[in-house]
Amino acid sequence: MTGPAMKAADAEHSLPKQGLLTRREAILRVSAMLGGAALVGQTAMLAACSSSGTKPLAPGTIANGARFTDSDLALLDEIAETMLPETSTPGAKAAGVGAFMALMVTDAYYPSDQAIFREGMAAVDARCREAIGRDFLAASPADRLKLLEALDAEQFDQMRNQPPDAPRHFFRMMKELALLGYFTSEIGYTQAMRYAETPGRFDPCAPYAPGETAWANPGF
Repeated sequence: MTGPAMKAADAEHSLPKQGLLTRREAILRVSAMLGGAALVGQTAMLAACSSSGTKPLAPGTIANGARFTDSDLALLDEIAETMLPETSTPGAKAAGVGAFMALMVTDAYYPSDQAIFREGMAAVDARCREAIGRDFLAASPADRLKLLEALDAEQFDQMRNQPPDAPRHFFRMMKELALLGYFTSEIGYTQAMRYAETPGRFDPCAPYAPGETAWANPGF
C-alpha cells in the first residue's frame, strides 16, 4: 500500500496529539477489528463517529430529550436475547447488550437516527400487538423470534432496494448493535469465541473444523 492510501491508513490509526484515545476513535477501531463494513456496514454509528461538527448529547438522552428507561433497556435486552439466546454459553442479556445498545445510540448516533431507533422500539411493540395481541415483553420466545425474523427480512429488502444514502431501517441498527455489543463483551469474547490473551504466532491458515467457535481477535 503506497501513496494516498498509505497516508490515509496512517492517519486513521494514529493516536491524537495528546496521546489519548477518544470514544469516537475507539468505536471506529472496534468496528475495524470486527470486520468494519462487513459487520456494521455504512451505519449511522460510523457516520456519527466521523463527524466532528455535531454537538454531543448529555449521557442517557436521545434526540427529543427523553431518556432510556428501565423498561426500554428491558425491551432492548429481550430483543438482543432473541437474536443471541442462551445456549451452551450465556446470551445477550447476560452480557448486558441492552445497556450497550442504549449507550451507543445516545453517544454515537445522529439525532435523526436516534429518533429512528426509538420509533423502531415503539414499532416492535406495535407490530407485536398487531400480530398476537401482546407487547414484545409479554410474547413467547417463539412469537418474538417470528416477529424479528419478519423485521430482518423487511430491513434486508429495504437495504437492497433503496439507495445507500437512504435512512437506515431501525431493525438493522438493532441487529448491528446487538452483534457488536455481544461479541465485544467479556462473555462473547471469552465464552462464545475462543480467546487467548497471548496467542503466540500469527497463523493465517489455522485448521478449522465445522462447529468450532471462532477465535477472538487477540489485538482487541
